[in-house]
Amino acid sequence: MKSKQTYLLALLSAFLLWLAWPPMPFTTPLLLIGLVPLFIALNAISNDSGKKQGKRIFLTAGLTFLAWNTASIYWVYNAISAYNGPLIALPVSLIPFGLGALLMTFAFWLYYRLGKYVNKKMAYLGLISFYIALEYLQQTWDLAFPWMTLGNGLAGMHQLAQWYDYTGVYGGSLWILLSNILAFEAYQKFRSQTGYLRFRAAGIWALVVIIPISISLTKYSTATQKGTPSNVVVVQPNIDPYQKLENIPPAEQINILTHLSDSIGQTNTEYFIWPETAIPNYADEDRIRSNNDFITLQNFLSKYKNGTLITGIESIKIYQDKRTITSKFDNQRGIYFDNFNTAMQVENSANVQFYHKSKLVPGVEKMPFPKVFSFLDGVFAQLGGTVGGWGWQDKPSVLYAQSGIGVAPVVCYESLWGDWIGEQVKDGAQFIAIITNDGWWGNTSGKDQHMMYAKLRAIETHRDVARSANTGISCFINQRGDVTQKTKWWTRTALKANINLNDEITFYVKSGDIIAKLLSITAVLLALIIPYRKWIRKTGHA
Repeated sequence: MKSKQTYLLALLSAFLLWLAWPPMPFTTPLLLIGLVPLFIALNAISNDSGKKQGKRIFLTAGLTFLAWNTASIYWVYNAISAYNGPLIALPVSLIPFGLGALLMTFAFWLYYRLGKYVNKKMAYLGLISFYIALEYLQQTWDLAFPWMTLGNGLAGMHQLAQWYDYTGVYGGSLWILLSNILAFEAYQKFRSQTGYLRFRAAGIWALVVIIPISISLTKYSTATQKGTPSNVVVVQPNIDPYQKLENIPPAEQINILTHLSDSIGQTNTEYFIWPETAIPNYADEDRIRSNNDFITLQNFLSKYKNGTLITGIESIKIYQDKRTITSKFDNQRGIYFDNFNTAMQVENSANVQFYHKSKLVPGVEKMPFPKVFSFLDGVFAQLGGTVGGWGWQDKPSVLYAQSGIGVAPVVCYESLWGDWIGEQVKDGAQFIAIITNDGWWGNTSGKDQHMMYAKLRAIETHRDVARSANTGISCFINQRGDVTQKTKWWTRTALKANINLNDEITFYVKSGDIIAKLLSITAVLLALIIPYRKWIRKTGHA
């Protein structure tokens, strides 16, 4: 097979994966066969006696994943360019476009290398392990961008992902990879075998596809919404994110938020959810009770006896004699301080709670590997920042109201981390409050993907989701992932619903991303076979 043909097959895989990816409707099952053309291309290269097989494998797989990633998350460049300009947008965009594709490609290259020394079944185990291990790396290191984890793709048809309450998204990645491998094997057998053997492989593939789908649809159709009802309001103020920090006074923004809240609030409303950075002032957390904006919020809540407000706010903490890796120094006052993207809970009492966004966008909100690049602190200080960027907290936490209700506060990008939210649920969260500002991306598929991924968090944890987006899509999601109400894009409005407060703990919440962790260990062990067997051949040891 010529290089041109293999590249066309690689692009066909990219097209199928893109067509299956959210927010495309009704095409999600294509994920189960989308990699088959790539497998055909890689198999042809491996059987070719020509030189530079490894290079051709890498370039062919790389073409698939670079094209798929770029087509699916093109909006990243739009957002960064609009805010920071094209000179900054291009290198920062390489993190999701290029790095994610590089890691996916590396998994397939390792699979090719391992296949030189082990049998086919072991090589396939290696591929699944390498791929998911590198997906897990995309979730855990400082360059984290788990947006394109294969299991996220089932958000397009969440009815097929009901068993995520056991496995999380990495169960979805495992299923998709296994389905593609078996579909490719069935294709190979259909071409080379006759009679019964021709259909045996297809039957095995069909079972691997049909059984999880049947289990999921059964769970979906029999699921009941558990817990006690609570009246919740989510607000979408629709304030242009490029204007809100400079051209619209904070008092005016708060007035918009309180007016929208009052327009549908009831005497029994227990929660008002406002979006990320709804309060744009940098408020000192230690002096928040004397802050004029805070006083306005408490005056608003006084009309609702049992009311609690969760709002985004840009807050600061001041240190007199210590500093953190993210802190900045104020020369005039001689103090160190951190600034946070915060979820603040306000009640009809003196009790105030803060949660600091912890999963920060690399290159935008956080300098990757800040300890390594701490020597650049002086340079960044001259530019008004630090190596660490925004501050963060190391562990998840829950916001508790006077009534005892526990809420999992999730700020924007954090809604991609199922295990992080699972920890909040394990610690007592009875529903999930996502606050975000998706207007940076414009009217692109980014806002839709972000909202749809929240459906998977509801399924994993059996928790209702109340999602407040400044200029994205605000919505309510029930425990099986159905969006029960949602707003339109670029609309100033508010929604009200009776959600369910659930105390049940799912297997996924208990175990976390155990599939990814086990396969990561397997990936390391299998990867070690490659240099070991290479050494055996080189030294002539049998």
